[in-house]
Amino acid sequence: MEFLLEGFQEGLRRALTGDPGVWRAAGVTLEVSLWATLLASLAGLPAGYLLAAARFPGRGLAQGLLQSLLGLPTVVIGLLVYGLISRRGPLGGMDLLFSPPAIVIGLSVLAFPIAAVYGMAAVAAVDARARETALTLGASPPRAAWAVVREARFGMAAAVLGAFGRVASEVGIAMMLGGNIEGHTRTLTTAIALESMKGEFGFGIALGTVLMAVVVAVSFLARIFQRP
Repeated sequence: MEFLLEGFQEGLRRALTGDPGVWRAAGVTLEVSLWATLLASLAGLPAGYLLAAARFPGRGLAQGLLQSLLGLPTVVIGLLVYGLISRRGPLGGMDLLFSPPAIVIGLSVLAFPIAAVYGMAAVAAVDARARETALTLGASPPRAAWAVVREARFGMAAAVLGAFGRVASEVGIAMMLGGNIEGHTRTLTTAIALESMKGEFGFGIALGTVLMAVVVAVSFLARIFQRP
């Protein structure tokens, strides 16, 4: 127990005194997580809306496939993206491997089904009469859809936050596609893994404390968009 307390105290000291390694990793984490969440939300939320509100052949199959992607192992995502952007892959000429954009691609794939499935659930929970009422009152189909989205905004915000929390805490994809290069692709999670293996428990605690602070801060900021 004393070992844990000493490590926690050392971690807090290093985090509060502005340890460069901590804050560089925090900056990379925030950058790649926000970009991945944005891209996944831009694709996932509309997909979730369509699967919840539209009626078309194969809709049930599409919903089932999308939900199954929630269980896709992160190591599989990392391997697939690695194969695409490696030197021998179809996108190898873009020189993306071991760069922040490579991490963003992998994390976006991870976050897409989260945003889509929970966005779909949020729209499905809205009373079906909301869209019908809007159309009856003369609203165009896009405005009627926007009315449904407004009703589902709390659930959609939760979907975005869930996607952000998942990508911010991911280590495998960031390690495989970013290479854990200090000051360039090292995120808080990959730094925690590295420093813990080196026996730097205090540094690991500092990194974990900052990671939690980042996620909590983003969650509170997102509440602005949940206001009526």
